[in-house]
Amino acid sequence: MRHIVTSVLVFAALSWASATPAQDRFPADGGDIIIRPLVHASVEIEFNGRVIQVDPWSIVDLKSVRPADLILVTDADNGGHHLDPKAIGLLRKPGAPVVIPAVGKSKVPDGIVLENGRKRTVAGLDVEAIAAYDLTNGEPYHPKGEANGYVLTIGGKRLYFVGVTECVPEIRALKNIDVMFVPMNLPLGRMSPPATADCLRAVKPKVAYPYHYDTAYQRKQVESSKEIQRTLEVLRDMVTPDGVEVRLGRWYPAP
Repeated sequence: MRHIVTSVLVFAALSWASATPAQDRFPADGGDIIIRPLVHASVEIEFNGRVIQVDPWSIVDLKSVRPADLILVTDADNGGHHLDPKAIGLLRKPGAPVVIPAVGKSKVPDGIVLENGRKRTVAGLDVEAIAAYDLTNGEPYHPKGEANGYVLTIGGKRLYFVGVTECVPEIRALKNIDVMFVPMNLPLGRMSPPATADCLRAVKPKVAYPYHYDTAYQRKQVESSKEIQRTLEVLRDMVTPDGVEVRLGRWYPAP
């Protein structure tokens, strides 16, 4: 069963109505890759004027978000926080490709289906779909073969958007990842800070952004936003000695 989020971040549309996404930079061949955390699992990547949107979500005001030359969708969740047709319609440049797992075909009929383990050049960029699934039974459960993570090669660098998954063998086998967007706290009872840290040690990215770590459902499990912040600090402290730089993006509005 899929993780259904009914009330997650409903306050975000109000408190972020006029916000401009904060940006970060990562050096690449031919210039810097600009990284803009948007919300939850949604991130904007820009390089030399080309824009990639990953899991765009219309729960936040998208007026300050750049139109996309390429859109990557990791899953077809019922809550819309990975596959949101409204956000895709608002941000997609005419003719821009949308890469999706097969379960999203009904929502994006002209989407390009990329199965786990497949590679394809899309919009002039190399995209590889990595399996995203749970190893531990229990709800919410993400079965093997339904969702993707993506390794995007841009400016000679490999950016990995992990999606929602445990640290499965397909992830542990990856090499030469420069920037990794990794889930934490979710799936519930699975990607705890120690589990996420173990995954980062296995992949050894240069930079890691924890994301997809705070939802309305998660707030029922964690007492306060301060406790959620503590989990981020715990993760950073665990992997810094291993040479992984943890960057904390502004994925959620301030409480």
